Amino acid sequence: MFETRRSTIARRALLGLVLAAATLLAAPAASAASPAEEFVQANVGKGLDILNNKGISVEARRQQFEGFILGLTDMKRIAKFTLGQYRHSATAAQQDAFAAAFQSYATAVYQSYFTTYSGQTLRVTGSQDHGPGDTIVMTQLVDPNDHSGQQPLEIDFRVLNDNGKFVVIDFAVAGIWLAIEERDQFSSFLGQNGGDVDVLVKHLGDLAKTYH
Repeated sequence: MFETRRSTIARRALLGLVLAAATLLAAPAASAASPAEEFVQANVGKGLDILNNKGISVEARRQQFEGFILGLTDMKRIAKFTLGQYRHSATAAQQDAFAAAFQSYATAVYQSYFTTYSGQTLRVTGSQDHGPGDTIVMTQLVDPNDHSGQQPLEIDFRVLNDNGKFVVIDFAVAGIWLAIEERDQFSSFLGQNGGDVDVLVKHLGDLAKTYH
């Protein structure tokens, strides 16, 4: 479950933040066109420092990077959205359990793949307003070892100004938005399992273990 072609693309979207954290500062500096771009540029440096810190163990680096990711994103907001219509019938306890399971699943994917894209760079290409305090920051993933002439992979970040604090609430790879894709997949899974959120929570827990 959740391993369809579109799911694979969506999983790549999960890696978008990892790519940014690991590589953005390697790109040539450019004047940010918006506060949201400045937020992305300023914060990925923290992730870069963690990933390049060879003075600590791999496990310690993973734990620090997880904290970085959780501080950069609004996982609870994303989890609430991905639960879709089923959040209305879920109990408060089930919603909390789902949010925790989703966070564990997402960060497990980050941790599993965060070293895959070393040496690549992420270039900010611009931004556009999605709504009041809601901005899409557009970037391209550039592989210096790729001489195929293909267009760089586009990775977009949806950044929300939440009462003066910027957070990432969604991201996309090649136009596929993670939260929307996951919401569709979770809704399909719940539809096949009688709308039982507890079953989905367990399933996400099992999936998270496969990335450790």
